[in-house]
Amino acid sequence: MELPQGRATYKKKDGVLTLTEDKKFLIWSPLPANGPPTVSLALERILNLQQTPDTAPKVILKVIEKPKSTEEGQAGAAFLFQFTSPTDARAEANAIKALLSQILFELRGNDPSVPKPIGTPQADANGAGASAAMSFASTVNSKGPTVRWFDDNALKADLELQRSLLNKDDDLAQTYAQALSLKPPSISDAAFDAQFWSTRIGLLRAHAIEVNQKKGAYNVLSTIKPRTEDGEVKLSLNPEQIQTILHQHPLVRRIYNENVPKVSVATFWSKFFLSKLCKKLRGERVTDIDNTEPLFDKYLNAPNDMGFTSKINAAQQLPHIIDINANEENQGGFKSGNRKDVEMRPRANVPIIRTLNSISEKIMADVAPSDLDPSAGPNGIPDDTRTIEELTLRDLRGETPSSRIILNLKEQSALFPTNTQTAQPNSTNATDQALFAQQDPTGVLFEVQADLDMVDEDPSGGLDLRKGIGVNDDSDDEANADPTTPHVTATPHIGSHNARLAAKNQILSSLKKRQAENTSLSSSGITTSSGTTLPAEPLTIPASISHQCYLTNASTVEFLRQFYNTFSDKNANQQELRYYVDALGKSRERIEALAEEAEKLRREREQQVIDEAFARFKKTGVKGKRPKIRGGREDVLGLFEQTLAGLKIAERVWEQSGRGR
Repeated sequence: MELPQGRATYKKKDGVLTLTEDKKFLIWSPLPANGPPTVSLALERILNLQQTPDTAPKVILKVIEKPKSTEEGQAGAAFLFQFTSPTDARAEANAIKALLSQILFELRGNDPSVPKPIGTPQADANGAGASAAMSFASTVNSKGPTVRWFDDNALKADLELQRSLLNKDDDLAQTYAQALSLKPPSISDAAFDAQFWSTRIGLLRAHAIEVNQKKGAYNVLSTIKPRTEDGEVKLSLNPEQIQTILHQHPLVRRIYNENVPKVSVATFWSKFFLSKLCKKLRGERVTDIDNTEPLFDKYLNAPNDMGFTSKINAAQQLPHIIDINANEENQGGFKSGNRKDVEMRPRANVPIIRTLNSISEKIMADVAPSDLDPSAGPNGIPDDTRTIEELTLRDLRGETPSSRIILNLKEQSALFPTNTQTAQPNSTNATDQALFAQQDPTGVLFEVQADLDMVDEDPSGGLDLRKGIGVNDDSDDEANADPTTPHVTATPHIGSHNARLAAKNQILSSLKKRQAENTSLSSSGITTSSGTTLPAEPLTIPASISHQCYLTNASTVEFLRQFYNTFSDKNANQQELRYYVDALGKSRERIEALAEEAEKLRREREQQVIDEAFARFKKTGVKGKRPKIRGGREDVLGLFEQTLAGLKIAERVWEQSGRGR
């Protein structure tokens, strides 16, 4: 097997990074790489490997050597190698790192000084096993990022992820800092973090998914626009863009390999972006007045899908039942029939949409499919029967006979006694059932029919069923109706005028309350950690006060949650529980202080409005209607209505438990 190597710079000097033939040393030699290596690292002395992510523009491999001194605080030397290959630097770096990781894994498997985690098998005679760091890396890689995102314990233990989320969400960071400052000394920081993040697993999971998303490939040629200044072509390119161009367009890579270094790199790219070939690859229409570049014009009709044909064809496999081209080929559609219309024939100039589709196919060919082939069977092999099953018109099928099993029971009366047998003999239901059992159903129906016939013949017009439920549409207030009228009670009947009026008033009251809460909303609200946009000035409360209200409410809810968690724990420390009870009382005091501050600001605004109205009156002589200024104490307390109710319930639970005595 050929050892991987790559062009890399070390301390701003170009060279080649590779391994020795015996795979015991990592060496770097300056160009032309025909002399002794300048850097030689024994693999057994390597402590760790780090590489920049795929989204980074630079490809850097960091090799950390073990410290030469065993004293504490001594750090090992670090070697930074930046890969600069113009074709595919990322692939060279990945190949070298993969081989190094494999060799280090084998070397550390038999190292007795490396601690093994619990449950990790020790190394056997053949060298099986792994170090703690490598075992963790192997476990992480085997699970994959998706599994870790749904592992609650892994999210709660990820300190870097929690720190990243706090740096992103200012409101959550303030809530965390405020809760941490009020933490009792008996609770350790680790226990506090575990309690704090146990109810925010969803936020951690969403943030982990967000930060692990990678930027996909894009049509890089369309983003590079050369400009001409004073007769010179100005072009800005970075190594990442060059690598992407060479990867997406194999034709450009072929031209690059054939003409560089005969032509300088700067001249190559400046001529390329002014050529007809570049316009064609971008998807632009090529005209006769475009610049002629002999270096690139001879490749105008060359294929540009080298290395992508197999991937694209594999992604475009269609079941034969819906493959129209295959049907035409089998039926002779390409050899017989009339010639296609002139508008349907392919033109000499490649349309823009065809070029863009070709670029899209190449980009998507390198993307791993996120879903399975719908026509594939359980083993992943395409199966046309699944496609036929999906295309079948199920409505045209006959009714499928039921496959249920009918269970026939004998002597059901012994298993399911009737209500008469199970009822208590002294109950009212038993008495009524016994009375009804003695009556003849035919006679009862005859008497009911006779009564209805008499009502129909009654000269008074029969019964008014609307009065039976207390409905009187001609009256606005049925409470003042004649007390001698039957069916009029203090409690309105369901469907009566009073009941409908009460329902209407309740709905209007809810609408007015909702409208009052949304009065004078600012266009720029406050976005919470869950993504909900809250109004900046609810109930016309100033934005500064409302922001403090949101933070105070979040910290109060956090103390409530910790109080109930500690209260429900039988082994909880009583001193810690008393601390949370005191914290609930201080939370009420903070709410009262905010209400007083809001009332002070409301009075200042009210006085300002009065002064403006008085000045206007002195100027015009017209008295204006005095507006009602809101946003004071009552509105703040109304905003904390549910929170204050929760505090009151928690204090009542504490008092009834008797632990505070």
